[in-house]
Amino acid sequence: MAIVTVTHLQMLSADAIRSRPCPDPRLTIQETSVKQWQFNRFLYQLVGGDWGWVDKLVWSEAQWKAYAEADSLRTWVLYYDGSPAGYFELNFGVPGEVQIAYFGLAPKFIGNNMGGYLLSCALLTAWETKPSRVWVHTCSKDHPAALPNYQARGLQIYKVEHIPL
Repeated sequence: MAIVTVTHLQMLSADAIRSRPCPDPRLTIQETSVKQWQFNRFLYQLVGGDWGWVDKLVWSEAQWKAYAEADSLRTWVLYYDGSPAGYFELNFGVPGEVQIAYFGLAPKFIGNNMGGYLLSCALLTAWETKPSRVWVHTCSKDHPAALPNYQARGLQIYKVEHIPL
């Protein structure tokens, strides 16, 4: 039986952010002002395909629409010369908290110092709403740089779980 380690991290103050600068002037980040569940599904598959993100692949169109078009979810996309290079979703569903629901880079853009910059932008954006905490979780199936990136940006581990698959 395989065991997956899930690591939960949080940040309790915007002062804890250790930002990473933009590594390339061809990068832009833009919020998706018109919610389209199909685009969120595309981003989920593009970024998560190599890392076993499969939990939402069985969702119906109605489930995707309810998730991605909810008032509590906002999505930002990292573009490199107009091509989607990564994204993050912020979930504002719990008062006083912001969850980084999904975060990652497309395979062609991993290893170019874009992850630290994108995560910095996600954290700065989350703290604009003045929550009491920002949190995220990652697992041992994610990219090996995910956990170190979260910690390097100032997120602190508060819980670790070992889940049998």
